[in-house]
Amino acid sequence: MPHPGWDTFAFDGIGTAWEISTPDPIAPAVRARLLQAVADYDLSYSRFRPDSRIAELARAAVTVTLPEHAEQLEAVFRTLYRLSGGSMTPLVGGSLEQLGYGPDYALVPRGPARPAPRWENVLRWDGTTVGCTEPVVLDVGAAGKGQLVDLLAEILRADGVTQYLVDGSGDMLHAGPAPVRVGLEHPYDPAQAIGVVELGNRALCASASNRRAWGDGLHHVLDAATGRPVDTVVATWTTAACTLEADALATALFLVEPGLLEEEFEFDWLRVFSDGRAHCSQGFEGVLFT
Repeated sequence: MPHPGWDTFAFDGIGTAWEISTPDPIAPAVRARLLQAVADYDLSYSRFRPDSRIAELARAAVTVTLPEHAEQLEAVFRTLYRLSGGSMTPLVGGSLEQLGYGPDYALVPRGPARPAPRWENVLRWDGTTVGCTEPVVLDVGAAGKGQLVDLLAEILRADGVTQYLVDGSGDMLHAGPAPVRVGLEHPYDPAQAIGVVELGNRALCASASNRRAWGDGLHHVLDAATGRPVDTVVATWTTAACTLEADALATALFLVEPGLLEEEFEFDWLRVFSDGRAHCSQGFEGVLFT
């Protein structure tokens, strides 16, 4: 969503739509750097293109080198893998493809749900170095878009831009003296909102089982320990200082009780359940419509 009254730079990248709003138009050279950062991220982490760096891991037991920011991804995923008892893992890609959500977008299950392999059994991730003992489908989608939001904001700040709204299709980071009003999309009706948040100098991320759904009860938020879609929580929102963490925690809330996550992360949250209940943290700065 564009910031009211600001100039907006809109483009597509990593399979989704982006809008970067700033008080003044972004210089052409900075726009070029932003687009290059998006292209580089896609080339590193996309499981939907055969020439990406992580695609090599799906073909053979090999070791690949990722950009420096892979260290942050590893730290967040490793922590959430531990807290979830293996239900959240970057190795969920194979389970998603088993249910039909693969590079060919067939959206037809290949067979019954398949649990993801255990991290400790097949994956060696040490900072920028990632290796596997057997072919694995790595999927960083639970945190990658949020990290890319942070990376684009870094480019803006390096050019002296101090006020901005970077919006990667709902995963956003705001900086500036005046907050922006953001609607909370209804989990069953994208044309409706269940509430609003006043977002100021924070990241806001959301995850919902209706965003990428197909077939009978199939969607992209899986419990990696079983390989099956989660059916209790239907939508989550998180706010945090870091978009990478906000994005990852929005997915983790489908699988882990908030209190456990709050022991190791500073964030606020809202969860909506399939029976219509909604719970939020005490500090969540949103208003739900009645």
